[in-house]
Amino acid sequence: MLTRILDTAELLLRRHGSEKLTVIDVARAMKMSHGNVYRHVSSKAALRAAVIERWLDRIVEQTDAIARQDAAADIRLGNWLTGLALIKQRKVIDDAELLLASAQVVGETPAVEHNHSARLTGQVVKILEDGLRDGTLPGVGDPVSTATAILNAVFRFHHPDLVATGGPPQVQMAALNGVVSLMMSGLKRSS
Repeated sequence: MLTRILDTAELLLRRHGSEKLTVIDVARAMKMSHGNVYRHVSSKAALRAAVIERWLDRIVEQTDAIARQDAAADIRLGNWLTGLALIKQRKVIDDAELLLASAQVVGETPAVEHNHSARLTGQVVKILEDGLRDGTLPGVGDPVSTATAILNAVFRFHHPDLVATGGPPQVQMAALNGVVSLMMSGLKRSS
């Protein structure tokens, strides 16, 4: 039932925006009582947070598939950073309403963004650990602090607001490739 509620809420959010999304609207669209919806979500804010968490989970699933590719860690890291940027570019173009809603949700429920960031960071940490093991990234010091530094370095290429105002996608990708190339040359050098 929760999946159907979230599917309906996401559809309504895409169509009418976050401000017009209410539990009553979802119940009406599903032809059920709002009390039934309230059994699964406690409020409008909780409903929006659940929709955005699920939307962000889809991003993490896509990047996780890249992180688990059958390739050397250095290749996976480059693919992961490029893949995340491409995913975010598509979100800016294709999911404007959900992007706007995500900004509101993060303001109301910062844990949603923190969890998303932690999962992405965890993927990079795992790749870096693999790079130390397979010898393709010998310049990695502490994988956690290195992952944080890497994500900070490419922040402008995956933060939706900066992607939206960062110019044509090809220009952004060329700039990202330059940053990734610079990082990789350092990570491939042994200390």
